Amino acid sequence: MLAMISEAEKKEIPRTLAPFFQEYTFEKLDAESDAELVIERTLAWGNREELRWLFERYGRARVADWVRRMGTRRLPRRQLPFWQLVLEIADSQMRPSRHGIWPY
Repeated sequence: MLAMISEAEKKEIPRTLAPFFQEYTFEKLDAESDAELVIERTLAWGNREELRWLFERYGRARVADWVRRMGTRRLPRRQLPFWQLVLEIADSQMRPSRHGIWPY
């Protein structure tokens, strides 16, 4: 059985995610004010423990809402259908990309 994450651990971004934030000063990232970025990078590159933290920290509804709003623009092409399936998000619920398909 998996151990529950403490309240203190929920507030801090797991150190193991640091490689996915190379262009940022990891110590200055805040789990709440930088939530959009943290959700994006964790869904795209996180392992099981990091994903478990993500869902305990933000909840399924908030993560699903992010995927609906931002997934088509900010998730890698291979991850988007996976998260749509896992979170039970139909294509009709997805916000379309502003730019459509890149024409080049």
